[in-house]
Amino acid sequence: MNKLLVVGGGTAGHVIPALPVIEHCLAAGWQATFVGTHSGLEEGLVKHLPIEFRAIQSGKLRRYWSWQNVTDVLRILVAILQALGLMLRNRPDVVFSKGGFVSFPVVFAAWLLRIPVVAHESDLSPGLANRLCAPFIRTLCVSFAATLAAVANPKRVVHTGTPVRQELLQGDAARGREALGLGEDGPPLLVITGGSLGAENLNRVVLDAAPELAQDFRVFHVCGAGKTSDVSIPGYEQVEYVGAGWGDILAAADVVVSRAGANALFELLALRKLNLLVPLTAQVSRGDQLENAEFARAAGLSLVVQEADLTVQSLQQALAELRSQAPTMRTALEGFETPDAARAIADELFTITAT
Repeated sequence: MNKLLVVGGGTAGHVIPALPVIEHCLAAGWQATFVGTHSGLEEGLVKHLPIEFRAIQSGKLRRYWSWQNVTDVLRILVAILQALGLMLRNRPDVVFSKGGFVSFPVVFAAWLLRIPVVAHESDLSPGLANRLCAPFIRTLCVSFAATLAAVANPKRVVHTGTPVRQELLQGDAARGREALGLGEDGPPLLVITGGSLGAENLNRVVLDAAPELAQDFRVFHVCGAGKTSDVSIPGYEQVEYVGAGWGDILAAADVVVSRAGANALFELLALRKLNLLVPLTAQVSRGDQLENAEFARAAGLSLVVQEADLTVQSLQQALAELRSQAPTMRTALEGFETPDAARAIADELFTITAT
């Protein structure tokens, strides 16, 4: 029986796309172990799967000088030793890395033990963790075809797209509208989400605009944990987070306002949803969301409002423009290729273990 070791963490975006890949491997009779951090985030996201979870130390890989870099180097060294011990006990046949700070120690340890590594990069340009891991990776799978020319280190680079969870692909619009108390003849549904942690500025602008937005839409606003407000506006609903049923709500959505993380973007593209992106700025990220949003805007797949320009008025204007451009954007969305990324990555793992 083949054994798979999966590593990823720090944010949900470094875990959720790995889940469909793991499910393909389990269906093929493989055993799997997931390695994450001690935060509990990763363990909570994978606990529904029949796999083993292990936590190791994780040092943050910063792009700037900080005294914490010194202590984090020590944590990374400890994590490498922990990863070596884990793999010597488990003897995985292949490692799948989804990125994040926790991935480097595992990838490096796998290289030392001559265990092949397949990694996945969600964003248009590779993140720091995957750039550091690149010399030790057998195959790098990428979400965007444009990324192929930007990567040279791994022996093999494959365009696979980003894995999308089956529960999203199988969402039912009628069930979603029913869950929100919307009949077939109800108003169009506007879903707004700032990601798993929410977004302060986006939440504030949406709340200020809610009375006007609710005149044209039923507004369903996912604010993030602890970010909801004590308000009562007809046609406007706030929630902290949606677990089960999120696929149904997205299926029912007529328009989605979202951050521009690669996972969220590919989910919207796979579901052919009219969307407005509000990417994180370069001041609070490495600029990956700006790149993702520009790709989608240039391809006619999304409209974009920059964070610095986000106001009640600009939000309303962008949604009006989105509705006016809906026929053209729907044509672009229908023509966008969304490969079965989970299957493609799993096939890469299968091929490596068969050689």
